[in-house]
Parts: sequence; structure tokens; C-alpha cells
Amino acid sequence: MNILCIGGGPAGLYFALLMKKQDPGHRIVVVERNRPYDTFGWGVVFSDQTLGNLVNADEPTARDILQSFNHWDDIDVWFKGSMVRSGGHGFCGIGRKRLLNILQRRCEELGVELVFETNVEDDQALAGFYQADLVIASDGLNSRIRSRYAATYQPQVEARQCRFVWLGTTKKFDAFTFDFRETPHGWFQAHIYQYDGDTSTFIVETPESTWRAAGLADMSQEEGIAFCEKLFADRLEGHKLMSNAAHLRGSAMWITFPRVVCAQWVRWNGDVPVVLMGDAAHSAHFSIGSGTKLALEDAIELSRCFARHGSDIPAALQAYEAVRTVEVLKIQSAARNSMEWFENVQRYTAMEAPQFAYSMLTRSQRLSHENLRLRDPQYVADYEAWLARRAFEQAELPLPDKADIPPMFTPFKVRGLLLKNRIVVSPMAQYSAVDGTVGDYHLTHLGARAMGGAAMVMAEMTCVSADARITPYCPGMYTPEHTQAWKRIVDFVHAHTDAKIGLQLGHAGAKGSTRAMWDGIDLPLDTGNWPLVSASPQQYLAGVSQVARGATAADMQRIEDDFVRATIAAEHAGFDWLELHCAHGYLLSSFISPLTNQRGDEYGGSLENRCRFPLRVFAAMRAAWPVHKPMSVRISAHDWVEGGITPDDAVRIAGLFKQAGADVIDCSSGQVSKLEKPVFGRMFQTPFADRVRNEAHIATMAVGSIFEADHANGIIAAGRADLCAVGRPHLANPAWTLTEAAKIGYRAMPWPKQYLAGKQQLERNLERERQMAAASSGLTPQQVAAKLLEG
Repeated sequence: MNILCIGGGPAGLYFALLMKKQDPGHRIVVVERNRPYDTFGWGVVFSDQTLGNLVNADEPTARDILQSFNHWDDIDVWFKGSMVRSGGHGFCGIGRKRLLNILQRRCEELGVELVFETNVEDDQALAGFYQADLVIASDGLNSRIRSRYAATYQPQVEARQCRFVWLGTTKKFDAFTFDFRETPHGWFQAHIYQYDGDTSTFIVETPESTWRAAGLADMSQEEGIAFCEKLFADRLEGHKLMSNAAHLRGSAMWITFPRVVCAQWVRWNGDVPVVLMGDAAHSAHFSIGSGTKLALEDAIELSRCFARHGSDIPAALQAYEAVRTVEVLKIQSAARNSMEWFENVQRYTAMEAPQFAYSMLTRSQRLSHENLRLRDPQYVADYEAWLARRAFEQAELPLPDKADIPPMFTPFKVRGLLLKNRIVVSPMAQYSAVDGTVGDYHLTHLGARAMGGAAMVMAEMTCVSADARITPYCPGMYTPEHTQAWKRIVDFVHAHTDAKIGLQLGHAGAKGSTRAMWDGIDLPLDTGNWPLVSASPQQYLAGVSQVARGATAADMQRIEDDFVRATIAAEHAGFDWLELHCAHGYLLSSFISPLTNQRGDEYGGSLENRCRFPLRVFAAMRAAWPVHKPMSVRISAHDWVEGGITPDDAVRIAGLFKQAGADVIDCSSGQVSKLEKPVFGRMFQTPFADRVRNEAHIATMAVGSIFEADHANGIIAAGRADLCAVGRPHLANPAWTLTEAAKIGYRAMPWPKQYLAGKQQLERNLERERQMAAASSGLTPQQVAAKLLEG
């Protein structure tokens, strides 16, 4: 073949040499706009795994690269004057110019034609000149070719929120160093790594708003560098910061990161394919150091595809795109998590240094708790001991003699309730009640899971009236028989386990009067349907569901009274915890989401107005619920629909419920609209719990695709949530919690009787305070709720 590579960066050069090595008969030309051996930037980073891929692809190149690398295992995190070090990370740094020099020389050895100082204005004309059978568009982040054929490639280029500058210094660092600095304008961070015997890369990054507030937008390049030198003076220890972008004027050296995603990677100009590669096809934030890695691995995979498919160019390109789009998506997902963490450093600055550093290390969700332990067992052991001491102090408990306790097994105290660990069995609809009454099935279902090691089991959404049910088979709490049936289960859990049991109260709204899941989820009943009510008139399944009418003032008062009555019944049944269901498109959720609330009164419009009725219901429940017992609220933190609730809204919603007396926000998402397009994956909803916890400053419960101890330990250790609700794994194995403990070699400690005695005394004191307050006030629960809402 005649192969033309437009762009002489790592992707184009490496693909050229691999293809020339594969078949010396290929004529391969690389066209680069810069001069020979000329480049911008400082060092690039590879992991040990990437180096292994390079060795397998072309050993001579890999040998030269390895000889030029500066290798380190440690990561240092500086925060609020403290330094946290972890080891075993296995990274290498090399100067970008040195890397390109190696690739250029190897290309020349193999007979690749390198053409420099040529600015490609017309790729088709150039392809015709070289009679190309294949064109590789490796022309970088600002690819002209990608822009020219945007209709085919369908690129999404998103400018991100931080400004950053690539600088260098002669100060040598023996670890990959992250340094966080608070200024009167906001937080700055430095990403620092040594890449040769004399020089380190020094990237300074900060949010756009902080950058402007600090005046950097109006500074010259020299003034901006001086600002950074002063800010990080103690880390530089007298060394200067250097720029190699003298061609840029003023503040132009500060750039924003463009996140590039392309729907297609191949375009055909007649019978000549133009294939995106490297930064032209995708970008990954520099905080995970994968841009050059992705470029080289693109080249490796495409050369492999040609080795397998020979002269069948379409088949080779189809295979290349199928493999690489998936692999790149994985890296880009991790890079996005990492990028967003650094864009929102302020979110985590209330943490103490050990937890801040752990959060940073695990920010991408690629590096798990057990992976950290594999890399540096002592670091993880020390951190777990620190976290355990903190948890026992906060729970007002003496620390056990043996304090090597995994994060998920540390205690958690809310009001007067003490949970023995951080695992909750999620509320899961079972469709097995008879006229709202639970029975032996529910006793077995909840009792088995309470005996399985979780700290608390949550009963499924229990409806506050007959017309609040999702299906005729859903449990209720609206008759004395319901209360007694639930009390039997609560008493069993308390008598035979040290787990707690919670009740989730809800109203189905427009999603009610439907069949059991296995008979057709969300489909209306064949007969016996009851009328539905919602925030506004709506039909959940267009053309299929009943049309729910908008709630009147009388409806809302009746519904509020139903929730209060069910709350009092829950206390009589002996439940330890109460949760209000304000998610998934049910009645209270329908008030909160703009997708389902089109009211023109004081309960519609702004987010605060849309939350008014759910807050009113919550406050009335809180006033009727014992003061020493916790209450949580389940919200849909993301509707996954344009114009719906967003994670930004979720933080505000959580703040409103916090003001009304909520103790925990249970962060779920979706199920509000059938138009939703959720992005699934392991722990996919945990970022919502993270944001709410660390921005609204309220405890959270993470839910969704948490299915092993490694997930739960990482979530709790990083401060992304305070509790982990695990559903489906507990369906498969009621003793999931104990099983996961065994897998990681932890013997869950028995709950000492003196802890329970202390807790019971605290509960008695709190209950006495509540009774005294109630007696002195002479107010009904609704009157107390009204005062709560008034603030």
C-alpha cells in the first residue's frame, strides 16, 4: 500500500514504523508542519502496562524509550501543609521531544519518508500526489481533517472548566507530586513529575473563575510564570519555572482542555479511507496521563488489524474501529471522572488530608481499594486504621483493640441510631402483599437479609393509602392490620439479629394501578383500576397508561395526612429508620421534576416551589417521627432527560431537605420519564452521592451497581457516601455482606453489648427530650411542620 500519515506526532510516526516493519513493500510518508526534531510540551507519562504493549509491538523502539525514561513508584499529595505518600504505582516519564526523536529515527531506519515544514491545506490533493491507498489523520487535537469532514466523523468538542499551563523546572522530584494551594481567589493545583535527569514537568491548573479572579487573564507570560513561582515557592525550593512556548503572548499560554469524542473514525473519499488516529479521534485529560498512550495503542491496533486482514482494507478498518472505540471509551470515562475531580477540588477541601489524598488517588474509579492495597499494603493499612479511629470517635464508641477494620465495616451513627457497618439492603419491590398486608414471604425475605450481615434492611416502598399503591400486590401502612403485620417482622429482626430495619413510605402517583412486574411492568391493570393523581395531569406511558389528574389542595392535604398517619404507624411497629420516597417519577417526585410539574400555583415553577409540597410532607412526618430516629429522603439526582433534574439541581434539593431536618439523602436517578437515556456502569450513581455529600454537606447513601466489597470500601473510604445500599446482590445472596467480608479476609466483629447499652441510654434521653418539647409546645405534628417550613 501507499500510506500517507498527516501529522508527525506519536500516532502517525508509530503507525508508520509499525506498518513499514510489517511489510517493507509499503510506501509510507509522514507529513509534519513543524521542523525536524522540533516539538512543544515537556514530558509525557506511561504506565508499566503501556510499556509492555510497546515492547510487544516493536522491541527496538521500546528499548530506546525505556533507556530514556525516568521511573517512579510513589505519588505524593500535598494538602493543607500535609503530605501523603502512596507507592507501587509504576509510572515512567520521558520528554516529548526525546520520544519523537526516537520515533523519527526508527522511521528513518525502516525507510519511512518524513516530510517536514509542510502545512497541509488540502488532504485530498496531497493524497492524490502520493497516490495514497490509505490516509491517516493524525494531525492532533485541533485536527483540520476532523473539522473538514465533521459531517462524517460527528465530533463533539467540549471546552472544559479549568485553565492550565504546561511549564518546566530544573527541580527534581522523586515522586509524581500533586500540590494543592488555597488562595484568596480559590484553589490552584500543580501536577509535577520528573521526566529526565534534569527536568520536571510542572502543570498549574485552576478553574476559569479562579484564574480570572487572580488577574491571570490580564498578565503577561512573564507575570503569569512569576505568579506560579511565588505560589509554589516552597515546593520549587529556589528553582525557576520555564516556558517553551515563547511564541505565545500575554495569557495565551493558559489553555482549556478540549474533550474530543467522535462518533465515527473512518471516512471514505472515493475508494481512499481517511482514518482518525490519536488526539484527532479522541482526547483524555492529562490528569491520567493517557493521551500519548492512546495514540500509540491506536497505531498498534490498526497495524494488527492490517496484519490479520491483509489487503482487505474495509475489513481491517471495521475491526480497528470496533476495538478501539470501546477501549478508548473506557479510558475517556475514567479521564472524565479524573478531570471533573480536578475541576471541583473545592468540593473536597473540607476533608482532612488523608481522606483528600485517598479521594484524589481513586478519582477515576479505575484504581480501586484492593488495587491500592496490592500496590502499597502499608499505605492502605495505615489509612484504614486512621479511618476506623475517626469513625469510632464520631460514633462515640471505644476503638476495638484490633482496629484493622475495612471501611465498609466501620460503624455509623445517625441521631440516636447506631449502625454496625455501612451496608444497607436496598428497598426492593417484591409484589407479594395481600391487600397491602405483608406476610411470611416478607418475614423470610427481610429476616434472612437482616441475618446476612448488613447493618440495616430497608422494606420496599410501602404505600400510605390504597390508591397510593403501584400494584395491588404492594405493601401498605394504612390499616391497623398493616401495622401489626409489619410489627411482627420488625420484632423478628430485633430479636434475632443486630441489624436495624427501616421503612420507605411513598405514593405511586401517575405510576400507580399497574400490574406486577412479571405481568408487564408499568402496564395498567386489566380490571379494577383506581384513579390516579400527580403534580400535573400526565400519562406515564403515552397512549397506554391512565391519565393522572393534577392534585388539588384537598388532595394534597389528604395525602399529607396519609403520610403522617403512616409515620405514626411505623413508630408503633417499631421501625428504626424512616425514608420518604421522592424519586423515580412517583407522586412526590412528580412535583420536583420540571418534566412532570407544569403547575402555575405556588407548587410549580422554580425548583424551590416544586419542592414545596414534598418538603411540607417531609416536615409533617419529621414532626411525628421520634426525634432520636433518623429520616432519609430518596431523590432522583438525574432525570437523564434534557430539561429534567440535573446533578446541580440534586445538590439544591438535598440542601432544602437538610434544612427541613433530613439526616441522609439516598441518591438514585431516573425512572421519571420513558425518554431517559441513562449511562450505566459500575457504581454509576455514586458520583451523585459524592456531589450531594460534599457540596450540600449532608450524609448520603450511594446506590446502583455496587456489587462487591471493593466498591463499597472505595466509596466509604473516599468520602463519596456514608452508606452503600446494595440491592440485586442481596437478592442473589441474602448473606452478601458476610460473604464479601469472607472474600477480603475480614471476620466481622460481634457487636459488644456495652455499645448497645450506651446507645439505648442515649435513645431514652433523646426520647425524653422529645416528649418534653412536645408537651411544652402543645402543637400538632402539622403545626410543628409548618414552623419547620418557616425556618
